[in-house]
Amino acid sequence: MIKKGAVLLAFVVVFFCCSLAFSAEKPRIGVLRFTNQTSAGWWSGNMGHELQDMLAAELANMKVFQVLERKEIDAVLGEQDLGASGRIDAKTKAKLGKIKGAQYLVSGSVSAFEENTSGTGGGIGIMGFSIGGKQQTAYMAIDLKVIDTTTGEIADSRTVEATSESTGLDLGASIGFLSGNLGKHEKTPVGKAIRACIMEAAEYLECSMVKGKNDSCMQEYAEKESKRREKTKKAIKLD
Repeated sequence: MIKKGAVLLAFVVVFFCCSLAFSAEKPRIGVLRFTNQTSAGWWSGNMGHELQDMLAAELANMKVFQVLERKEIDAVLGEQDLGASGRIDAKTKAKLGKIKGAQYLVSGSVSAFEENTSGTGGGIGIMGFSIGGKQQTAYMAIDLKVIDTTTGEIADSRTVEATSESTGLDLGASIGFLSGNLGKHEKTPVGKAIRACIMEAAEYLECSMVKGKNDSCMQEYAEKESKRREKTKKAIKLD
């Protein structure tokens, strides 16, 4: 009888804990347009929005956040205004006053970027085209800030980083002042470093905002941050 009671009590406790977990509201977050503090050659006028989209999509795919659209908010408001005009079926129109507010806004800034290409020998040049073996590496760091929309305070901040490299056959073209690699950008070390950095940023936000400050993952990020700061100190030369 005692054993049955203990089993029943354990079942109730587990059910209660699971109910709390499922009922807990996911953090509501919005992602801001990225900024750039470097002279990276791949950065263009629209790159800030592209990185914003990449991080928002990565966070949405995790299914642990309520990711709120902010870049296309004008289109959402326009759809609501159209519904309120009476020209849309009342049963299907978008309702006013239902847009959720973000608890937190995430900002990202590319704070460091390094790219290096070194030849490994065996290159051949034919009529302005080059075919040869090369080793390429790319390093990128992003400064993240999580802003509490109620108080305006920075609730969390972290620098995440990623490094990518590749070796193998490289195809290039150089005709007059025109030069460039043949192939899609996302297959290069630069593209891979960008993607890896975005993934690292999303995973850190999940660790910090969902799993919590007491989770073991925070210790892992603390160790990464310590190594990053130590590496930065060694790289700085004071006269």
